[in-house]
Amino acid sequence: MVKAWYMDNENTDQRLEHHRNPPEFISIEDLYKKTGIEYFKLNVETFNTDGVLEKLKKERGYSYEDQITVSKDCLPNYEDKLKAFYKEHLHTDEEIRFAVEGSGYFDIRDDSDQWIRILVTPGDLIIIPSGSYHRFTVDTNNYLKAYRYFVGEPVWLPYNRPADDMDCRKEYLHKLQKGFGVAA
Repeated sequence: MVKAWYMDNENTDQRLEHHRNPPEFISIEDLYKKTGIEYFKLNVETFNTDGVLEKLKKERGYSYEDQITVSKDCLPNYEDKLKAFYKEHLHTDEEIRFAVEGSGYFDIRDDSDQWIRILVTPGDLIIIPSGSYHRFTVDTNNYLKAYRYFVGEPVWLPYNRPADDMDCRKEYLHKLQKGFGVAA
């Protein structure tokens, strides 16, 4: 099960846990209500054959996938990429990530503009809504292998904050104000 918590405001190594003191964890249900992030637990050993992922892909229209390995050995210009991933940004499409090896953090702003950190480990699939401010980093293990899913051809264009005039941001804020409801 994925773990999520409110972050401290320290400017130390981004790959650390960054818990508040005392730690302030958030449930998956509240994470959805406060950010719109959807979470699914998949079996890393059987996801290619058990039909769970295929059903999700079909329901959501994911027609393209690739794999990314975030590590010093596999990602050219590793340090620069890590800095780019960690800049607060949004996308016009939802961001879907399925961790299969290693671990990392996705940070997202809640409805009060506070950072929530989400630890992803093998088997965790998260869907980050379009228009939401977020960022990514590996943890101190410096390694994450994940599948990325897209509707149609991949569009991975980050729009750094501020991007509040974008339609996807306005739609996200409207959903956030109205309420995301019960997680899927």
